[in-house]
Amino acid sequence: MKPPSFLYACPRSLDESLALLAEHGEGAKLLAGGQSLVPLLNLRLAEPRVLIDLNRLSELSYVRRDGGALRIGAMTRHRDLEISAVVAVAEPLLARAAREIGHLAIRNRGTIGGSLAHADPAAEWPLVAVALDAQLTLRSVAGARTMAARDFFVGPLTTALEPTEMLTEVAFPAAPPDSGFGFSELSRRPGDFAIVAVACRVVRDESGACRASTLAVGGAHGTPIHVAEVEGILRGSHGEADALRSAAEAVTRRVDPGSDVHGSADYRRRMAGVLARRALGEACAVPA
Repeated sequence: MKPPSFLYACPRSLDESLALLAEHGEGAKLLAGGQSLVPLLNLRLAEPRVLIDLNRLSELSYVRRDGGALRIGAMTRHRDLEISAVVAVAEPLLARAAREIGHLAIRNRGTIGGSLAHADPAAEWPLVAVALDAQLTLRSVAGARTMAARDFFVGPLTTALEPTEMLTEVAFPAAPPDSGFGFSELSRRPGDFAIVAVACRVVRDESGACRASTLAVGGAHGTPIHVAEVEGILRGSHGEADALRSAAEAVTRRVDPGSDVHGSADYRRRMAGVLARRALGEACAVPA
């Protein structure tokens, strides 16, 4: 397959990129890593009038601590997050999730901003962004606004981005002390998109009891979903079997999956509970 014809622009700055977006609006597509967009172009499921290549925008490729937040530029590659020493300390769940993204060649090219903007409900970055309540910076020539990841995803492959806006930064809250993390994913083969995936974080008090937690599910809903009920169920527990079982049951009730060739709705619903229990068990485990 060959892509449709389009005009090609390769701006050298964020301001130039935003100006091009303002000029072409819905007729433009942004090229970051290209791991999702290029196949869509080849299948002619995307037919932009203008393709804006962001790969010269080094200003959008960074990972840095900023007070209580870990700030990541939208053009930062998956692989950079997988191996970053800063990420490993500030928010280890990101490094854990990055390992599950496709294959090494994909992680070397794909970007966190591209994944979030593409909004595949089975992708790892939307799931982690919702689980950790990430804040996204969206820019246009008119200015910038910040939006919670939990409000950003509207539906499958659909976000709250306006046609003239670009996602430029993702801010994750730095992990509190005594945090544990869990990530569990079901896929047909390593590197495939998840059929169901769960990401969670548990924060313990001095006695080792859960004082706060967060959990999200991907692949079993039209968007990644935050299951708020889990926090109340786990609070005060030490990861006992009954608490994990109750939390998993809450996840099963919350998701509303569809059916496809990879699994029925009932299968996805059941596996969401199974993976939630595994991930929470991992997060609640006391380090040796």
